Amino acid sequence: MNSIADIWGEYKTRLRAYVARRVGEPDVVDDILQEVFLKAYKNLHTLKVRGSVAPWLYRIASNVIVDHYRSQKPWTDLPEALAVPEQKQDPIAELATCLQPLIDDLPEIYRSALTLSEIDGLSQKEVAARLGISYSGAKSRIQRGRDQLRQRLHDCCVIETGQHGIVDYEPRDPRCDGGCS
Repeated sequence: MNSIADIWGEYKTRLRAYVARRVGEPDVVDDILQEVFLKAYKNLHTLKVRGSVAPWLYRIASNVIVDHYRSQKPWTDLPEALAVPEQKQDPIAELATCLQPLIDDLPEIYRSALTLSEIDGLSQKEVAARLGISYSGAKSRIQRGRDQLRQRLHDCCVIETGQHGIVDYEPRDPRCDGGCS
């Protein structure tokens, strides 16, 4: 396993951008980044798998940001008359919009099966009937499509997941943003 200095050198810039998007004060960003480094240094021995370094560091950063905001003075709620109603977005539609360019890049044989299954919500048996192939053929195409999409997504973005799914992502390559910004 690499030393904390090697790990920090690899992730510092991305972590700083992650923190800066969540905290508006530049001085606080550096303080939080330092706190993340200290916590990572103290707890490096708890990291068991090298591939889990990025999620581990992002989780530490997220926790330090939450601690920062908790330490702030409490806010006074706006009167109901001034509150802006929350606009509910369909998470499936939003996710489909973000992933669509990556799905469109798949070979047609996998793209159609994956779109029918994951975007249109058809069962694998319904996909088989719609495409005129066997059930096992549909299962195979959907699985291979998922694998190829997962690899494209991994090549394209660093994805942070939490208890309730995807928390945030950051493009690995500026030319590849998955259609989302």
